[in-house]
Amino acid sequence: MTSSGFHWRGYDAYLFDIDGTLLNTHDGVHYNSFHSALRAIYGCEGRIDDVPVHGNTDIGILRAALAHHASLRDGEFEARLPQALDLMCAEVERNVDRICPELCPSISDLLGALHGEGKLLGVVTGNLERIGWSKLEKAGIRQYFDFGSFSDTREKRADIFRNGVEQAHRLRGPQTSICFVGDTPADIGAAAALGLPVIAVATGIYSREQLAEHAPPLCVETVADLL
Repeated sequence: MTSSGFHWRGYDAYLFDIDGTLLNTHDGVHYNSFHSALRAIYGCEGRIDDVPVHGNTDIGILRAALAHHASLRDGEFEARLPQALDLMCAEVERNVDRICPELCPSISDLLGALHGEGKLLGVVTGNLERIGWSKLEKAGIRQYFDFGSFSDTREKRADIFRNGVEQAHRLRGPQTSICFVGDTPADIGAAAALGLPVIAVATGIYSREQLAEHAPPLCVETVADLL
């Protein structure tokens, strides 16, 4: 329980966003893979710098970048998308040694505590699957997670969260109680759309005050406030 009265520790499963929640990266490996895909697959020299990426998905970011910088025929984005996603994943895996993830404060302590209690842990992220697991492997926390829901076939965050819930229910049964952990208004909104609780953490680009405006059940500076 916290001062908010929210009994956050009583859930069977916890589903975490990756970027800004579990870790932050500033190495440019994932970032540069977008530009490689835009250039090689779509013939576009545009950048993703003017696209909102926090709370977005990899497919959503590609789509928005092309809307800003290129004109495609109907269906052309989707037709080339499998090649673009495969190129992005391959480039990140090829440069995995250059990924420099910085774990958010007390994340290892929280994951260790929840894992020790037998909680089911998953990731729900806008990353592509191969990219997301690469980040977690490099950060040394992959072993805590039983499953993940990614953006390879789901462009909308709410659909990614919904798939995470479905996986948790398959693994632990339909009565499994679930709490999300995320760092953006999009995470709060996706959890709310499913009628499930979320712990909002201000370890991404949004402050605690900005997140609190979206009325999550619990909002903290870092997960250290939970321990």
